[in-house]
Amino acid sequence: MNTTVVNHVEEKIVSIELDSIRLQAEIVLPKNCQGMVIFVHNSGIGRYSTRNRYLAHLLRQTAGVATVQIDLLTPQEEAIDLRSKHCSSNVQFLAKRLTDATKWLLEYPFTSNLKIGYFGEQTGAGAALLAAAENSTLVGAVVSCSGKTCLTNETLSSVKTPTLLIVGENDLPAIPTNEDIIKQIPTADKELKIVQNASRQFKESGALEEVARLASHWFKQYLSDVSYSQSSTNLYESLHKSYANTVTDKPMTTSK
Repeated sequence: MNTTVVNHVEEKIVSIELDSIRLQAEIVLPKNCQGMVIFVHNSGIGRYSTRNRYLAHLLRQTAGVATVQIDLLTPQEEAIDLRSKHCSSNVQFLAKRLTDATKWLLEYPFTSNLKIGYFGEQTGAGAALLAAAENSTLVGAVVSCSGKTCLTNETLSSVKTPTLLIVGENDLPAIPTNEDIIKQIPTADKELKIVQNASRQFKESGALEEVARLASHWFKQYLSDVSYSQSSTNLYESLHKSYANTVTDKPMTTSK
C-alpha cells in the first residue's frame, strides 16, 4: 500500500484481495470525510480516466466524501476483454466484483466507518443498481449516469436504495430507458434528472460540472449527517454560471 498526504487529503493505492485475485484501487480520503463513493466505470474506462478523476475531485470538494476508483477487472481479464468484451458487458459479474470490493472496504480500517455510495456510468450503472438491489443494507445511495441496463423488472423492484438517474437531453435512447427504470424502482427516494443540451458523454461546456453538482447533492443528502451547504452551491455557481437552469426534472411514478 502506498500513501500520500497533500493538503489534508490522504491518497492510498491499495490491492483488494478477493479469493484468488487482486484488484487495484485508489482511495482518496479528505479530512473529516462524511461518506465514500465508489466509481463503477463503463467498459474500457479504468481508474486513470481523466474525466472520472475530475468528477471525483468535484465530489470530494463539495460533498465532502472519500472517493474510490477501482478496476473491477484484473490486468489479465482486461487483456482478454479487449477482444471478447465478455467481462465488461456482464452486469452480474461486475456486480459480484463490486459487492465483494465493497465488503472489503467495509473491513478496511481507513474506510470501515464510512457510508457507501455508488456512482455508475452506462454498463457500470447497471452493475451498481444490481449490487444495491442485492445488498441494500450495504449501500446508502446510488447515482446512475447515462445508465443502460439489462436488469429485469424483478431486479429493479428490489432496489430499496435512494437512487438518482442522470441523462443528457441529447442522449435520446437513454431517456425512455431511464424513465422505465425510475418507474420500476419502488423507493420513494428516487429522481430522474435530464441535463439540457448534453450528450451521453457530457462533453459539452459545463455539462460534466452539472453532473457533479447533482451527484454531490444526492450523496451529501444520503451519506452525510450534514445538509447540502450553501457554500457548495456557491462553488458550483462559480464553476458554471453560464450553465444555470439547465436541468429538467422528469415526472416519476412512486410505488404505493
